[in-house]
Amino acid sequence: MANQEIFDKLRDAIVNQNVAGIAQLTQEAMAAGIAPIDIITKGLSLGMKIIGDKFEAAEIYLPQIMMSAKAMSTAMEILTPELEKTKVEGEETGLAITFVAEGDIHDIGHRLVTTMIGANGFKILDLGTDVLNETVVEEATKHKGQKVLLVGSALMTTSMLGQKDLMDMLREENLKDSVKCMFGGAPVSKKWIEEIGADATAENAAEAAKVALEVMK
Repeated sequence: MANQEIFDKLRDAIVNQNVAGIAQLTQEAMAAGIAPIDIITKGLSLGMKIIGDKFEAAEIYLPQIMMSAKAMSTAMEILTPELEKTKVEGEETGLAITFVAEGDIHDIGHRLVTTMIGANGFKILDLGTDVLNETVVEEATKHKGQKVLLVGSALMTTSMLGQKDLMDMLREENLKDSVKCMFGGAPVSKKWIEEIGADATAENAAEAAKVALEVMK
C-alpha cells in the first residue's frame, strides 16, 4: 500500500469516528516504516482539521467531535512512546508551560503540540484546558530566571482574545522579557501575534516544535 493511501485511510478514520479501527491503521502505518510525525501530520491531523471545519460550519455537532477526538487519542497512545524515543538527549531546551485558554476546552491540538515539543527536548508543564491567565502568570513567576516558553492555544475567537490580556499581564508583572510566548489555534494569525507582542505561532504541531526551538535559541 502506498504511503498516500495509508494517510488517506488514517484521515478518513478520524473523520468517520472509526475508534475501533484506528489502532490497527496506526500499527499498519508504523509497520510500513512511516515516521510517527508523518502519521500525525499527513494523516490524523488532516482528519481533525476536516472535523474542526465541519463543526464550524455546523455540519456536525459535539458528539461527533468527541468521537473523532477519541479516535485521535487512541492513535496517539500508540504513537507517543515512539515519539519519546526520538527525544533529544542531553540538556533540556527549556521549560514549556502549555495550556488552553480560559473558556476553551478544545485540547486535541494542545495535546499534539505538547507531545511534539516534549519530544524535542523541552521539559513540559501542562496546565490543561480552560486555564486562567492568572494561573499562567503565577507559573511563569515561579520559574523566573529559567528558560521558559509559554505555549497557549485557542480554537475560538473569544478565547483567543485572552491571549492579548495575558501579554498585558506579563508586562504588568515585568515578566515579558523573561519568557517567550507562542500561541496557536485556528483563529490565530501572524498578524495577531505581532499585534499583541507575542513571539511566534505555528500552523501545526510539527511546525510548532521547530518554531519553539528557534524561539528559544
